[in-house]
Amino acid sequence: MKRMGAWWRRWLLAASMLLVSSLCLAQTQEEGGEREWYPIDSLNSGLGKAPGSVNLRTPRESMRTFRDLTDRGDFEAAAHILNLADLSPAEQRERGAELARQLAAIFQRGKSIRISNLSGRQDAAIEDPTGESPHAGEPRRDIELASLEADGDTYDIRLGRYQRDDEEPVWLIMPESVAAIPALYREYGPTAFERHIPESLKGSFGLLRIWEWIAIPLVLLAVALVGKGVYRLIEVMTRWLPSGAPSIFAKQIRGPVALIVMSLLTQALLDYVVSFSAVATTTLRVVLIAILAWGTGAVGLRLVDTMMLKMTRRLAGQIDDSKPQDDRKLLTTLYAVRRIIILVLVTAVSIYVLGQVQLFETLGLSILASASVLAVLVGVAGQAVLGNILSSFQLSLAKPIRVGDLVMFEGQWAYVEGIFYTHIRLRLWNERRLIVPVTYFASKAFENLSSKSTKEYRSLALTLHLSADIPILREKFLEFAKAEENVIEHHKLLCCVTDQIGPAQTVTCYLMTIDPLSGWAAEVSVREKLLAFIRDEHPEWWPRDVVVISHRDIARGHASGDEGNDAQ
Repeated sequence: MKRMGAWWRRWLLAASMLLVSSLCLAQTQEEGGEREWYPIDSLNSGLGKAPGSVNLRTPRESMRTFRDLTDRGDFEAAAHILNLADLSPAEQRERGAELARQLAAIFQRGKSIRISNLSGRQDAAIEDPTGESPHAGEPRRDIELASLEADGDTYDIRLGRYQRDDEEPVWLIMPESVAAIPALYREYGPTAFERHIPESLKGSFGLLRIWEWIAIPLVLLAVALVGKGVYRLIEVMTRWLPSGAPSIFAKQIRGPVALIVMSLLTQALLDYVVSFSAVATTTLRVVLIAILAWGTGAVGLRLVDTMMLKMTRRLAGQIDDSKPQDDRKLLTTLYAVRRIIILVLVTAVSIYVLGQVQLFETLGLSILASASVLAVLVGVAGQAVLGNILSSFQLSLAKPIRVGDLVMFEGQWAYVEGIFYTHIRLRLWNERRLIVPVTYFASKAFENLSSKSTKEYRSLALTLHLSADIPILREKFLEFAKAEENVIEHHKLLCCVTDQIGPAQTVTCYLMTIDPLSGWAAEVSVREKLLAFIRDEHPEWWPRDVVVISHRDIARGHASGDEGNDAQ
C-alpha cells in the first residue's frame, strides 16, 4: 500500500507540473500575440470616421496614404494617420489637420521617406531571404521612419501598430512622435521668406516645388558672385602684402578661401533664410561639407607648400646635398606631412559623404552583396597606385633618401627634388627632370652619395712616357690640389704610378673633396693644370712610339728612289 501511495503521489506531481507548463505556454503565446500590436480603447474619437481613402493596414500603405492626402492638401483626412491619443477629442478636431500639415512639411524638408523601403506586411516582419538575420520573420509593432535633431535634441518619428477591440490592426504615427511635431516644425518648417511666396508656385514639379526650381539657381548665382568678390579682394590684398612668402601664400589660397566663404554663406542661407525640400537640402549640405573640407585642407596644403618654398629659397634657391642635413630632413618631413594631409582629407570627406548619402541604406543589401567583388576590382585596378602610395610612405619613414640627396640612379647623377604620392622627381646634372614611379625607384639599387657624408675621394689618371719624372709631377699635383678650395684633407693627397704598358705608364692622382659635384670640378681643374704644365715644361713626357729602321730598309728606300729618277 505504501508503494502504491508513493506511486500515486509521483503521478499527481508529474501531472501538476505538466498542467502548469501548459498554462504558462498558453499565456506566453497569448502575450506573444499581444506584442504584435498596442491595444487601445479608442482611436481618434474627435476626428470622426476615417474616409474610405485612408488605408492603414501596412506601414507602406499608411505612409503612401499620408503622402497622397497631403499632396492634395486634404490634411483633415491625413490627420487619421496620426495617433492623437494624448489630445482630447476637442483638441483632436482643432489641431489634427494642422499637425498633419506640419508633419508633411517636416518630411518634405527634413527627411525624405522612401516609401518603397517600408514593409508591405501587416505585421512588418523582417524579411531576410538569406536567413542571416537572427530576427528574420519576427513581427514588429513599431518601426522608425526618421531621426531628426532640433534645438540640440534628437526626436524619432515612428509608426506603431494599434488595435481597438476586435477591429483590424492599423499603423499610425505614435503619440510620442506627434508630440515632437511642433519642435521639429520650428526647425524644419518654412521660413519667413517662404511665407511670401505665391501659392501658385508652391506646387510640386518633379522632385522639387516650382519656386525651388527658380530659387536654387538664383541662390547659387548670388553665392558665386560673392565667391568671385572674395577672390578679387584677396587678389588686391596680395599687392599690399610684402613680397615673398606672405604674398605667395595669399595668392595661392584665393580659390580655397572663396570656396570656404561660399560654402558657409550657403549653409547660413539654408539655416536662416530659405529651406528647400529634403532632397535638395540633403544634396546641397553634402556638397557644401565636401567643399568646406576640401577648401580647409587646400589652405593647409598651401601653407605647407609655402613653408617648403620659403625653406628652399633660404637654402640658396636649389636644394642639394651641400646644404645642412637638418634642413633637408625637415623638407623631407614636410613632403610627408603634405601627403598625410591629402590622405586624411580624402578619407574624411569620403567617409562623411558616404555617411550623409546613406549609401548602404539607400541601395540595400545588393551593395553589401557586391562589396567583395567591388573591393577586388578596385584592388586590381588600383594596385599600381596603391603600391606607389605605400612605397612613398615607406621612403618617408625609413628615409633611405631625403630631399636634396645626391643619388646615382641607373648611371646618372641626380638630386632628389621631391617625393610625392606616386612618383619621385629627380634633377639631373644637366638640369633636366627625371620622373620615376616610387615602386620602380624603391625596387632598384641606387647609390646615395649623401647618405652619411657628402665628401668623396676622386681620382684622375694621366698616360705619360716612361721618361716622365714622377717626383716632379707629384710635387706639381700637390701644389695644384692644395690650391683648390673644395679639396680637403690634404694628408690624403696621393700621386703614384698605377700601370705600365710598353713605353707608356699610367700615373693616378687621388684627392678628397667636400662633395661629388665640387669634386668633379676640382678633378677637371687639376687635370687641366697638370696637362698645361707638361705641355709647357716637359713635352717629352708625352707618350710616343719608337720606330726602329734597319739598313735593309734604308737600302730598299734608296733603290726605290733611283728607279723613280730613271723613270723621269
